Amino acid sequence: MVKQLVAAQNDFFATQKTKDIGYRKQYLKKLQQEIVDQEDAISDALYSDFKKPKFESLATETQLALAELKHAIKNIDTWSEPERVSGSWSNFPSKEWIQPEPYGKVLIISPWNYPFMLAISPLIGALAAGNTAILKPSEYSVHTSKIISQIIRKVFPPEYVTVVEGGVEVSTQLLAEKWEYIFFTGSTQVGKIIYKSAAEHLTPVTLELSGKNPCIVDETASIKLAAKRIAWGKFINAGQTCIAPDYILVHKNVKDALVDNLKNSLTEFYGKDMETSGDFARIATDKHYNELKGMLEGQKIIFGGKFVDADQYLAPTLVDEPEMDSAIMQGEIFGPILPLISYTDESELDSYISKYPNPLAFYVFSSDKKFQKRLMSSYSFGGGTINDTVIHISNKDLPFGGVGQSGIGGYHGKHTFDLFSHHKSIVKRGTWLDVPLRYAPYTFSMNLIKKIKYLL
Repeated sequence: MVKQLVAAQNDFFATQKTKDIGYRKQYLKKLQQEIVDQEDAISDALYSDFKKPKFESLATETQLALAELKHAIKNIDTWSEPERVSGSWSNFPSKEWIQPEPYGKVLIISPWNYPFMLAISPLIGALAAGNTAILKPSEYSVHTSKIISQIIRKVFPPEYVTVVEGGVEVSTQLLAEKWEYIFFTGSTQVGKIIYKSAAEHLTPVTLELSGKNPCIVDETASIKLAAKRIAWGKFINAGQTCIAPDYILVHKNVKDALVDNLKNSLTEFYGKDMETSGDFARIATDKHYNELKGMLEGQKIIFGGKFVDADQYLAPTLVDEPEMDSAIMQGEIFGPILPLISYTDESELDSYISKYPNPLAFYVFSSDKKFQKRLMSSYSFGGGTINDTVIHISNKDLPFGGVGQSGIGGYHGKHTFDLFSHHKSIVKRGTWLDVPLRYAPYTFSMNLIKKIKYLL
């Protein structure tokens, strides 16, 4: 089946239909309307998969996708225009420009934590750029995968866009094919497998991976507000967010106040009996649920820690001063567990932050502008926020992506269009003048040749 789908998309792309801007806009508008029509069904699917609250389903999944669609439909004409560049004297007379063009058929593999938005968002950019696409949603979010498949089947002919559902065996079949571009969101471990497969065909990739994201709180921070914003960014989607704060480095003078305010914020968000809150999601997979439970073994839990196997519920949990060699500090937590580590002097911070390469996100809470600047400029990370968490993802004009171990490439808004476009350079020469300097026999002075660099 996979080979036939790939062949059909190859043939369809060769018809040049997707290079027509009107054609692209027509289908993006159809997709937009279908998401609007199915928004409640999408929310129901997300709830069925891991009890995602409807507000979070709307705010972090469907509405973000609709905003991307609206932005692409509005700007696709401008994005697709050739970009004129200044002509070189060596090419005079000429016109020179950069022309974006689609790669061809692309493969998009999406994850289970934001299973709708992280499938549809890159798809929008791929289609706006004029590509065809095969979308492989996560097998762990089965209900959301099914509604995505239904939407795509209703909107697109399969030779243009199609969904392939299934597990690892299906992914393996897809990766064995030759693609013009691969876009993957998921773990660093699987990202390495994707990258290796892509290398067989020299296929360009975007890898949106993960990282152990630090959150630094110094003694000048507004502690009550910091606690509220950290608690929101960490525990939305039950902590299953790749850019959530992974651990807190807090100055010892304000640690007790931060802990108290974190507790207050969590109780304010989810109530005293958090298990009954309709605003707190569940862990999406059995495997990850058990991994998170294992991380808590032997830890000093100062808030939360309750779990219910039958419901895959793990309460918002604060862990005090974990050992650096413990499981909870070995890799990304990706769940509702937040370790707090105290520091005394700024010089201590590097020993913690540098232990983990290239976090996907980086957060600093401080009123000290010099401190903010030092930290933001000292470390390599995907994206960051000062005095808040997660919200940098909401600006469509900011590219979202990792660096090094946390990923390759950035997208959102026009950045997604550019990501899925090859930008080819074109020179159009005039014919009314032809300088003979470049032609043999080479009779010009060598000193004259050396001066050409000043004209280029």
